[in-house]
Amino acid sequence: MGLRNEYSTETSHEEELQEPEKYKVILLNDDYTSMDFVVEILVTIFHHSIEKAVNIMLKIHREGEGVCGVYTYEIAETKVEQVRKKARENEYPLRVRMEKA
Repeated sequence: MGLRNEYSTETSHEEELQEPEKYKVILLNDDYTSMDFVVEILVTIFHHSIEKAVNIMLKIHREGEGVCGVYTYEIAETKVEQVRKKARENEYPLRVRMEKA
């Protein structure tokens, strides 16, 4: 039988590290928010290139919604708040939500 002390690193079971859950941040289409503003949001908050931002904006326009990115919960929540704040500041009704990926 081995001796154990307070400094022992021996464990009776392996601890498994789990990947954090991921969340999609989704912008929703509306009839008032300008396409340029949506592209600006996608570039400044989500760090997409202009080309990718335009493609996502067109998807939002055509299909009613589009995924801006997939993040851990805390980052997704921060992105949602940043979008809402910028939309309010610019008086746009742009809607955004997050959901489990």
